[in-house]
Amino acid sequence: MPDAARADAQRNRKLLLAAARDAFAANGTDASLRDVARQAGVGIGTLYRHFPTREALLEAILDSNFETMRERAEQLRDSSSQPPEDALLEWLGELAAGARTYQGLPQSIMGALADENSELYGSCAAMRAAGAKLLQRAQEAGRVRADVTVYEVIALALGLAWAAQQPGGPSDLMTRLLSTAMYGLAVPG
Repeated sequence: MPDAARADAQRNRKLLLAAARDAFAANGTDASLRDVARQAGVGIGTLYRHFPTREALLEAILDSNFETMRERAEQLRDSSSQPPEDALLEWLGELAAGARTYQGLPQSIMGALADENSELYGSCAAMRAAGAKLLQRAQEAGRVRADVTVYEVIALALGLAWAAQQPGGPSDLMTRLLSTAMYGLAVPG
């Protein structure tokens, strides 16, 4: 590919990602892809050449976020400065807060975790694996019930993110519900 064509393709990709972020922020993850292309100043065919599916576009936007959450789980797991259940709570809170970024994102993440063919699956799976180690640390310390799975705690955080996206709730709803949920995760006694 000539340098001019490569530069044009890179410019179009950046324009599409910026337009998609704006469209998803305004209208959720179901925003019109035609509107995304129009806002970026390119045709719909250009959008599909760069991002063949909605999930591919969403993955390109979220990949660094998932990587950050994976790294954050590892930092918290390796830290001895706080109890493991507090580290888990902090990570789940950050996950839920990030999932609130776009309307419909909690559902997209849950769907991707359940579908190995999803273009979001790889990023989500790496984040989930890091969260599993954080959960395991809290379980081994006897602070979180052993029968709780990483899928369940991620579903919990994403469900709370979804609830916090609904109109009419208090601004601290997600934090309060997550804190309350941690009592249910705790080892009885």
